[in-house]
Amino acid sequence: MKRVLLAWSSGKDCAWALHLLRQRAEVDVAALLTTFDEAENAVAMHGVPRALVEAQARAASLPLWPVDLPWPCPNDEYEARMAAACARARAENITAVAFGDLFLEDVRAYRERMLAPTGLEALFPLWGLDTDGLARAMISAGQRAIVTTIDPKRLPAGFCGREFDEEFLKDLPSGIDPCGENGEFHTFVHNATVFAEPVRFVKREAAERAGFLYTALKPL
Repeated sequence: MKRVLLAWSSGKDCAWALHLLRQRAEVDVAALLTTFDEAENAVAMHGVPRALVEAQARAASLPLWPVDLPWPCPNDEYEARMAAACARARAENITAVAFGDLFLEDVRAYRERMLAPTGLEALFPLWGLDTDGLARAMISAGQRAIVTTIDPKRLPAGFCGREFDEEFLKDLPSGIDPCGENGEFHTFVHNATVFAEPVRFVKREAAERAGFLYTALKPL
C-alpha cells in the first residue's frame, strides 16, 4: 500500500485528484497538505479562510497538515518549510506526494525537482486529461465549487463568486482554460464525491487585492 500526502489548495482539481486516488486499491491518502498565507490566515491565491479548509478536511475524513508562509514569501523560505513537511511525511511512512496539476510542464518539473532529494515520489493523477472533459466530469459527478478568485485581466468581474457549473463553462470567453489551469480563476469546493457532507459557507462581495479579484468566504 502506497501512503500518499495530497497537496490541497481547497479547489476543484485537488478534490477530483482525491476522488481518483481513492479509486486506486494500492493507494492510501494519508493527509492533506495546505499552504496558508500567515497574514491573511487563508489559502494564498484562493483566498479561502483556514476554517473552511479545516471543514473540508473533516468532510473528507483526513487530517490537515498546514504549512504557514509569510507574505511575501521568498522562495528559499518556501522551500525550507516545504522540506520540513516532506521530512514529517517520511517519518510517518508516507512515500509520495500527489498534486492536482493538469498540463503545466514547468510546474511539474519544479515539483519533481524539489521532491527528488526527499525520496518522495511525485504523483499527478490528473495529468494530461482534457480540461474541458475534466471540468464537465467533475460537474456531472456532483462536485460543487464556487469561483473565489479571478484574474481581471483575463475574465470580467462578474465571473468572481459564480458557481463552477455548466453555465459558467458556457459563458467563458474564448481562450480561457475550462479548469483555469493558466491562473485565470481559482475555486473553493463545497461539496464533492469525497466529502461525507457539504461544507457550509456564506459569500460576501468581491474585492480587489494585489491585482486579483477575491470573493470573501465565511464559514457558517
